[in-house]
Amino acid sequence: MKTHFTKLLYIILFVFTAGAVNAQNAKTTTAIHGILQNDQAKPMDYATVTLLRAKDSSVVKGTLTNDAGKYQFEGITAGRYMVKATTVGYQPAFTAAFEVDATTTAFTAPVIKILQNSQSLQGVTIIAAKPLIERKLDRTVMNVENSVLAAGNNALEILERAPGVTVDKDDNISVKGKQGVTVMINDKLTYMSAAQLATYLRSTDGSNIQSIEIITNPSAKYDASGNSGIINIKLKKNKLSGTNGSLTVNAAYGKNFRDNTSLTLNHKTGNLNLFGTLSRGDINRENLIDIDRYIDSASKTTYFKQKTTMLNHIHYNNYRFGADYSTSDKNTIGFVVNGDYTNEYNDNKSTTYLGLTPAANDSYQNTLTDMKQTYRSISANINDRLQLDTNGQALSFDLDYSRYHNNSDAKYDTYFFKPDGSSMSAPLFLTNQTPSFITIWTQKADYTKQLTKTLKFEAGAKFSSVKTDNDLQAQINNNGTFVNDTTRTNRFVYDEKIAAGYLNLGKTFAKTSVQAGLRAERTSSTGNLVTGNQVVKRQYLDFFPSVFINHTLSDKHEIGISYSRRIDRPNYDNLNPFRYYLDQYTYEQGNPFLKPQYTNSFELSYTYNKTINVTLGYSRTSDVSTQVLLTDSVTKATYQTNLNLQSQDSYNININSPYTIAKWWTGNINATGFYQKFKADSLLGGQLNAGKAAYQIRATQNFLFSGFKAEVSGNYQSSLRYGIFDIRPQYSVDAGVSRSFANKKLNVKLSVSDIFDTRRNNVSSHFQSVNLDIRQKNETRLGRLTLTYNFGNSKIKASQRQTGADDEKGRVKSGG
Repeated sequence: MKTHFTKLLYIILFVFTAGAVNAQNAKTTTAIHGILQNDQAKPMDYATVTLLRAKDSSVVKGTLTNDAGKYQFEGITAGRYMVKATTVGYQPAFTAAFEVDATTTAFTAPVIKILQNSQSLQGVTIIAAKPLIERKLDRTVMNVENSVLAAGNNALEILERAPGVTVDKDDNISVKGKQGVTVMINDKLTYMSAAQLATYLRSTDGSNIQSIEIITNPSAKYDASGNSGIINIKLKKNKLSGTNGSLTVNAAYGKNFRDNTSLTLNHKTGNLNLFGTLSRGDINRENLIDIDRYIDSASKTTYFKQKTTMLNHIHYNNYRFGADYSTSDKNTIGFVVNGDYTNEYNDNKSTTYLGLTPAANDSYQNTLTDMKQTYRSISANINDRLQLDTNGQALSFDLDYSRYHNNSDAKYDTYFFKPDGSSMSAPLFLTNQTPSFITIWTQKADYTKQLTKTLKFEAGAKFSSVKTDNDLQAQINNNGTFVNDTTRTNRFVYDEKIAAGYLNLGKTFAKTSVQAGLRAERTSSTGNLVTGNQVVKRQYLDFFPSVFINHTLSDKHEIGISYSRRIDRPNYDNLNPFRYYLDQYTYEQGNPFLKPQYTNSFELSYTYNKTINVTLGYSRTSDVSTQVLLTDSVTKATYQTNLNLQSQDSYNININSPYTIAKWWTGNINATGFYQKFKADSLLGGQLNAGKAAYQIRATQNFLFSGFKAEVSGNYQSSLRYGIFDIRPQYSVDAGVSRSFANKKLNVKLSVSDIFDTRRNNVSSHFQSVNLDIRQKNETRLGRLTLTYNFGNSKIKASQRQTGADDEKGRVKSGG
């Protein structure tokens, strides 16, 4: 591996050197730059822009506009040219022909105005929009803003529909079959574990989401965490001016009722821009779990049949507000404050039958769990963006502070019965409280400079400090009095500091662009199991290289290749050795000795006509952290934890293609095939060397008729193998319809998720001493009605400020 990478670096160095020599001997060239706008003079982002020779319309170069609608062509010799712009849903647009002479080093092309591709169908005006799925140079984008299904759904439910993304029964997110995904909100990592992230995403209204970006091979500019890449959820950038906003009200019903309301406001006066969002909601949901398992001991085999009903109620209040102030044309300072105030109540009823044969039980027990959890958080960001010159030289700073206070009060009442229903023994009453505090500080700086017309330099540094304090206080009933339970009471304190820096260098040739980067991260951590007097200290320095090469074969054919190395540090909750009980025979426990895992990823991509995208990927993860089930032959308990296995090899192919059947009927299909192989020389007393091929297909149909917009989406995932778990197939169908009223200010949307109520999470594991089958059914079939009203003026773009708090938030534990 190291030899191959060294050779690759030599190749990149040769390419850069050859480019520099050629540049010294080349003719004087010009940089042509310009801007693309719509008919309302608003910038058009990520449109295709092509430089043509005026005499014969032959293609010279092609590129994409950035998020400000700007584009640039480098290294253009003297001649007569014109520029063509195209994007989905708009008519092609051209500039007038213009002359570039040999004495000009920079030329501003005329502004391009592009018009929407409107067409009349039986007296109804139909305006094409961005496709649901788009493939860009380094990422796949799901345009949620245009989706009927976005209304009424929360962010987690929308994320489950993104290409190649799955969410399992424990809310772990996978991309192309691989776990270890890093989730960002507006380019800022969430600093939350799977459980807390799920709670946050469930409380985020889908109508506030603009798009979801899936970045499977990130550059050195991003934090090195996440072995299967990054999911970036982009919230809407309000482009209205003056005082404006929107109000969304949503109601949904399946087996239980849920509702949410959100209000967004923006105001701009002179150089000051204010923005804010308030949201509240109630989520009621049911989760059914059946577990069949058996445990072998020296003298006998015990069979367990467990049925659990989990009723969950979440009430949340979220807020986000901030401001930007332009001190000059080149400098903008700002701040953002986010807060969360969530209460969660869990009422679980579990019945477990025990016997020496599967058919007959010798006894059974009922466990009633009453759990109240609170989540309080506040995050603040101060930022400064300084444009040093007009050639793209810029400097930015971010300072972030986040504090989480989570608390859980739980009661476990277990009653024991004989097969005839009579009492078998005295009941067992347990209680516990688990206050948790997490504090995060981060400082980040980024610098960008255009060294030459074709050579771009980026550098940055970041420091983060994290402290978590978890105190489990457990009690057991003793003759009517609750006393301290020393077998469960524990305190775990974790400190972590990470210092990081990166360098990126990008070179553009006529049809090829190359970017090479290197990121270094030094980690120092201390895990202190206070009650058990166990201290785990670690210090390590890691380097994370990345290389990206993109080449345009012709107007319709593009290829790319990329490589990156990444790390996944254990989530804070996975390090915490506390036990979280479903009943006395089923619980979850952390592992303070978990090590970080490292992944080397390669990806080859091909794009045809900017629409059909094919990617091939391979990655190898060492010390892979994997969820496993262990058994205690003495207590008969089965518990879930995480262990480091030897390695994971992952192969995948993804094909995405939009299509048009008729003027009123468009669609998109995304197919992913993957194979994963896990290896461990020693696991539960045996060797693990298992893998299985699997696939996922997602198809979406969009319809426009008589003023209505409709969408139908279907998803199928085949059975797959993950570690010691076999996961059964999953499939579902969703549909929705919407229409606008009151001059498009009021939008009404009706949708149904999982129409046929087919989505289930069924898992089995039969490895060494583990023998169990799990059948889980969440409340997935929901009918939703959503009303959205937009109000205010429209001209000046409001702000959606990004911050610098990155990797650490992604590892916080909470409920949900």
